[in-house]
Amino acid sequence: MAAIAVHQFAQCITCHAWSPEQSMIALCPNNNEVHIYRLVDDKWERLHVLQKHDQIVSGVDWSSRSNRIVTASHDRNSYVWNLEGAEWVPTLVILRLNRAALCVRWSPRENKFAVGSGAKTVCICYYEQENNWWVSKLIRKRHDSSVTSVAWHPNNILLATTSTDGKCRVFSTFIKGVDAKDFRAGPSSDSKFGEQIIQLDLSISWAFGVKWSPSGNTLAYVGHNSMIYFVDDVGPSPLAQTVAFRDLPLRDVIFVSERLVIGVGFDCNPMVFAADESGIWSFVRFLGERKTSAGPKYGLQFSEAFGKLYGQPKHGVNHDGVEHSRSRGGIHENCINCIVSRGQPGISTTKRFSTSGLDGRVVIWDLENQADLSEYL
Repeated sequence: MAAIAVHQFAQCITCHAWSPEQSMIALCPNNNEVHIYRLVDDKWERLHVLQKHDQIVSGVDWSSRSNRIVTASHDRNSYVWNLEGAEWVPTLVILRLNRAALCVRWSPRENKFAVGSGAKTVCICYYEQENNWWVSKLIRKRHDSSVTSVAWHPNNILLATTSTDGKCRVFSTFIKGVDAKDFRAGPSSDSKFGEQIIQLDLSISWAFGVKWSPSGNTLAYVGHNSMIYFVDDVGPSPLAQTVAFRDLPLRDVIFVSERLVIGVGFDCNPMVFAADESGIWSFVRFLGERKTSAGPKYGLQFSEAFGKLYGQPKHGVNHDGVEHSRSRGGIHENCINCIVSRGQPGISTTKRFSTSGLDGRVVIWDLENQADLSEYL
């Protein structure tokens, strides 16, 4: 099995992130605190408890270069934590929100971070050296509902968002004096801050868990209608694919490589999606079990999805293109709401990642010995 370690940290975990050297983990046990653990002699010891937020911490990210932690909470605030000596010292970031902050991510160069919120707004935060504080600029009036997920393009300029209005959008976040002009590439080359590059209307339900591929050529996000969407050549003429599956919806995804995506969600078991040499994406199998499908390799595409989404269609026709359901659960016993890569910065392919969920567990997965997936890595 691909799972190599299972750790029970709490009754429920909202989100988690790893330190740059992967020796420590920061997680929120579904309250207003962030706990930091370190593995010592095969046992996790709690080193720090970050206490500043007043409500549930909804997002945490640990920068891989500067060793800073950023947190976001339902209390509408965000903090940047710096390790000074043996203590983590918080710096308040005024987000100017009137609704909860829902997610947060550092940019690839770690000179900015993005916060999605229930106020239909995305905050792009950066550090002002002259005033010694973190400043936020807002992308307003673009979303029609809560922003559920944000993802940075490798060029440090483009930002993808998903929302409960069912849409995925890509914005330019270029800030003069913060971003170098060399990083302005592709469709964002002439774009100003907050300009919408593209809006994707593929989903008919809430959208979650957006991610870019390591090269930035492909965008993936999931819908609450048990579908996952892949978009190539993001720009004026994007190429989109939709893969539908019969099992429960996903909440988050990561790219393990350019051709392999792992999705996690309400089925309590990571799902593997892969692209063949022609770029056609399909569902492969659940990671917690061996490949058992005897049907065609390719998943269901958009034109066929709606009649076959949930169970058998009418007239008793069996469509082998849709994977059969199986018993719920596995290593996780409740919804998986967070998946984090354990790869090293600058390396496009990673074989290790971790998941956490409402069961309070953090599971570390390794694809090293998964022979049927090696061709995609």
